[in-house]
Amino acid sequence: MEHPTLRQDTGAWILQVWLSFLISIGLTLVGIVQLDADLWSKGYMFMGLFFTVGSSFTLAKTIRDQQEIQRMVNRFTDAKTEKIIAEYEMKRP
Repeated sequence: MEHPTLRQDTGAWILQVWLSFLISIGLTLVGIVQLDADLWSKGYMFMGLFFTVGSSFTLAKTIRDQQEIQRMVNRFTDAKTEKIIAEYEMKRP
């Protein structure tokens, strides 16, 4: 049975992801602050921004967890299949 290799992201990729996240949040916040609107409207936009970011993290984690569970189920199924095949090959004359 082959063991799956661990996939690791490069440091450059991780840096790029964090920088793009921080820059996008920062520029959106600057845009809201500079917007010519009353404080209530800006507050509503801040809440919307932070709820969207939070729900995005939650959605990404949920999708990742589901993928990991499916991968684990597939590994169990593969192990059972290999065991059945090995037992069958032992019984053959």
